[in-house]
Amino acid sequence: MTLDEHTKALRDSGRKALVAFLTAGYPDERTFVEMVKAASRAGCDVIEIGIPFSDPIADGPIIQESSTKALEQGITLKRCIELAKELSSEITPPLVFMSYINPILRMGIDRFAKDADSAGVRGVIVADVPLEESEEVRSVVSEFGLTYIDLLAPTSSDDRIDTIASGANGFIYLVSVTGVTGANSPEASDVTRFVERVREKTELPLYVGFGIASASQARSACESADGVIIGSALIKMARSVEASEAPEKIETFLRQVRGAIDEVADSATPVENPERTE
Repeated sequence: MTLDEHTKALRDSGRKALVAFLTAGYPDERTFVEMVKAASRAGCDVIEIGIPFSDPIADGPIIQESSTKALEQGITLKRCIELAKELSSEITPPLVFMSYINPILRMGIDRFAKDADSAGVRGVIVADVPLEESEEVRSVVSEFGLTYIDLLAPTSSDDRIDTIASGANGFIYLVSVTGVTGANSPEASDVTRFVERVREKTELPLYVGFGIASASQARSACESADGVIIGSALIKMARSVEASEAPEKIETFLRQVRGAIDEVADSATPVENPERTE
């Protein structure tokens, strides 16, 4: 199943999506693998693997620190792909790579897309490539069956929302606050207004990320959005305990989030799929 098919099926079933972000190789390779498995057990629908990079401009200090440590321990893009291949055969949720463009260019876009696809990765986010410069990466990864995920910020104009939404696939990543990951938490009313603005332009699922750090915040976001993406909060948990304790801590937290957003889905009034015709 492609990522597009997976996210559409989630939306059509009324399930709110839970996406976990974890930095590849942090706090070490084995613990990272176990944390991904824990996220899968906790009911995550997609798992986003962050490719460590030396200048992660979209990430806040928590994820930056995790990238630095993983790089110091020798993690490479090639090794990230190997770890993804190991994981894709053991977990149910599809894997999405979140990278910056430099590691991809250094490997070569074609090789990256081919190897990622062979490893079972189903989607790619390239955080520092604007829409106007994305065509080469977008077209190559699409040729290999990977879904290129677009991001929208709350400062986006209506015209830009329309342009990005018209060419998007899989889901649209809504950056809930301006700035970097984990720096601030969004106001519920701001999230609702942002989701409503984008909803007017697309029927794709809309997932809210940046600043979602608790079950209550996730539940609030899912009152309007189709899912949430949680990253910095998980990395912060992992660094607060011994490595051996991190998977269990993360699983416990994500189960709480899963329960909270399921309450939203359970209380929602079923609506007919807007794409369905009689």
